[in-house]
Amino acid sequence: MRIKNVKTFLVEGLKYNWTLLKIETDAGIHGWGEATNWPGSPLVEAACQHVGNYLIGQDARRLDFLWTKTYRDLSWLGQAGPLLSAISAVDIALWDIKGKTMNEPVYELLGGAYRKKILLYANYWFTSCAHSPADYARQAKETVKKGFTALKLDPFAHVNYAYGTDLSDNNSLTERQKQLALDLVAAVAEAVGPEVALAIETHAFLNGPTAVEMARRLAKLNFNCLWYEEPAPPEFPGAIADIRRQIPLPVCVGERLHSRFMLRAILEQQAADVVMPDITRCGGISEMRKMANLAETFNVPIAPHNPNGPISTIASAHTMATVPNFFRQEFMIDDVPWRDACLSHPLPIENGFLVMPERPGLGFDVNEAELLKHPGIRVPPTDRIFYI
Repeated sequence: MRIKNVKTFLVEGLKYNWTLLKIETDAGIHGWGEATNWPGSPLVEAACQHVGNYLIGQDARRLDFLWTKTYRDLSWLGQAGPLLSAISAVDIALWDIKGKTMNEPVYELLGGAYRKKILLYANYWFTSCAHSPADYARQAKETVKKGFTALKLDPFAHVNYAYGTDLSDNNSLTERQKQLALDLVAAVAEAVGPEVALAIETHAFLNGPTAVEMARRLAKLNFNCLWYEEPAPPEFPGAIADIRRQIPLPVCVGERLHSRFMLRAILEQQAADVVMPDITRCGGISEMRKMANLAETFNVPIAPHNPNGPISTIASAHTMATVPNFFRQEFMIDDVPWRDACLSHPLPIENGFLVMPERPGLGFDVNEAELLKHPGIRVPPTDRIFYI
């Protein structure tokens, strides 16, 4: 069964463009993958088309061989970025094809399911907030009513993004900015109660001393902390480990770790309590499973980063169904109204869980006509906040 054709789609999502890929084979079976990343999604789409064209004529059943061949042959471009996103999309699509060929869900081909319900944590539950404690508290309550027992927020977003073009402060905060962040977390924690965990995002936009100070001050709020996310950039595993030793909150990193090779240093330096690779950046289903296995050897749980499109959500869930050290998976609770319209079946979200389908492959097809109704934004407006 040979790869015959590859098509790419850049689709407008809530947070940023989805980058989707379709692989067609000479056996009449097709599969869908996703490479969503930002910034520069047109670069990612071009990489997907290039890598897809590079693999035309190859046997679609040789997943691991094609992953390794592409990674090695194109490694002159670097070991991360658009290349790994393209490999991710291809790998996800090839697993979809293999599942359809074998008439089995992908999770069965990965060794079978530890679980058929994937525990989620909610992100993007605050999209109508005015970045005030009262607004955050109100929307947090509404989200918890939908069955979610963990929420993520970036209480520093008013600094990180409103003034993102000005680097003069060297990622520090004024006391007013620090207090607003503390007030936001305190309001949300009080609104949802101790049974709901809060993940605190920093996006690696705080310098080391500020990251340590804010973690210590946040801990004094005595809330249920899921984790403190990315207290330093991923290129500094030693600094992350040092921060982890100084603070009373658990540390989570990994959304910018592209492959097991980058994850290794984080684990060896004991820099993380939880790791969170992104299936559209790290190399797809094949690589995320290897990263989960590697993390298991260090007794570290995995919680996939997933502020992406629907194929990313589905592929991550299939992978997490099959690993023993799964913790939680990120979910965009608020999204574009056409998300489910793009799929053959709505995402099966029930009371804070994604319920695994038993259909072959990923279990979903994609409506190409619907994708074309929502073309991606190729030149993002400068006033749009992408990460909060």
